[in-house]
Amino acid sequence: MDRLSLDRLFVAVLETGSFIAASGRMGVSSGQASKMLSRLEADLGVQLIKRTTRALSATEIGQVYYERVKVLLEERDALDASIRQTSGAPSGRLRVTAPMSFGAVQLVPALLAFAEQYSGISLDVSFSDRLADLVEEGFDLAVRIGRLSDSSLIVRKLCDARIVTVAAPTYITDRGAPQRPEELSQHTCIIDTNFRAPHNWSFHDKSSRQDIQVPVIGRIAFSNGEACLTAAERGLGIAYLPSFIAGPKIREGKLTPLLHNFEPPVLGIHALYPPARHLAAKVRALSDFLSDYFRNRAEWDEGW
Repeated sequence: MDRLSLDRLFVAVLETGSFIAASGRMGVSSGQASKMLSRLEADLGVQLIKRTTRALSATEIGQVYYERVKVLLEERDALDASIRQTSGAPSGRLRVTAPMSFGAVQLVPALLAFAEQYSGISLDVSFSDRLADLVEEGFDLAVRIGRLSDSSLIVRKLCDARIVTVAAPTYITDRGAPQRPEELSQHTCIIDTNFRAPHNWSFHDKSSRQDIQVPVIGRIAFSNGEACLTAAERGLGIAYLPSFIAGPKIREGKLTPLLHNFEPPVLGIHALYPPARHLAAKVRALSDFLSDYFRNRAEWDEGW
C-alpha cells in the first residue's frame, strides 16, 4: 500500500470519525483500514489517533499531521486535475449518488452512454433516497430532485420534473375522481414518504392562480415512488408522483391523471458536486454530459 493511500485513509478516518465510514470512502474493508492506519503510525513512529470503544480522536501530533497533510493532498489533487484537463483525457474512479427511482429508471441509460464515451472513467454509482454527505462520504457528484437546501456545493440544473396526481381506472369507477384538491380528503391516498411533506400535497390553481396545500391520509405509505406507482396501478388509492415514474403507465392506460386544472409544483433535477480550485476533468465530463443528455428531455411527459 503506497504512502499516499495511507495518508488519504488517515484523513478519511478523522473526517468521518470511524473506520467503517472511512473504509467506504476508500473502497477497502474496515479491517484493512485499521491495518493501514497502524502501518502509517509505524512508518512515522508516532500515535496519530486515540482509539476508544466510543470514539476516535486525533492525538496532539496527529492533529498537526492532519492539518499539514490535508493541504498537501488537496494541492496534489489540484495538480493532478490540472494535468488531466490539459491532457484532454478524463480518467479515474467516479463516485456518484442518485435517488433510487430516477436513478434506476432514467439515469442508468445516461450513465451507460457516458461509460461508452469515456472508457478511461470507472463508475461507482450508489442509488439511495438518503441524502449522502458528498464530502464526508467521498462522492464526486450527486443527482438530486426538488428544492435544495443551502450548501457550499456547486449546483447545475439538468431539467425539470413534473408531479402528477393519478389513479387507476378501477379506482375512479369505484370511488369517483376528485374535481378539486380539497376533495382528496374524501379519498384514500398513497403516501410517498420521500417528499419533504408527504402528508401535504401542493397544487397551483390555474384559474385563480392561487397555491393550495391539502392534507391527505392513506393506509399505504412507501419511501419509494415505484412502490407507490404499483399500489396505485392496483386500484388501492390516489398517488402523487413524478411524471418520470407515472408517465409510462399513463400512456398504457393503466393510470389516469387527475385534477387537470390544478398543477403540482415543478421540481428541478440537479447535479451537485463539491467546489474545488481545479474541478477534476472526470467530474466536469459527467456534469457536461448529463446537462446535454437531459436538456429539453422529457419523454416521460409525452403521449398523454
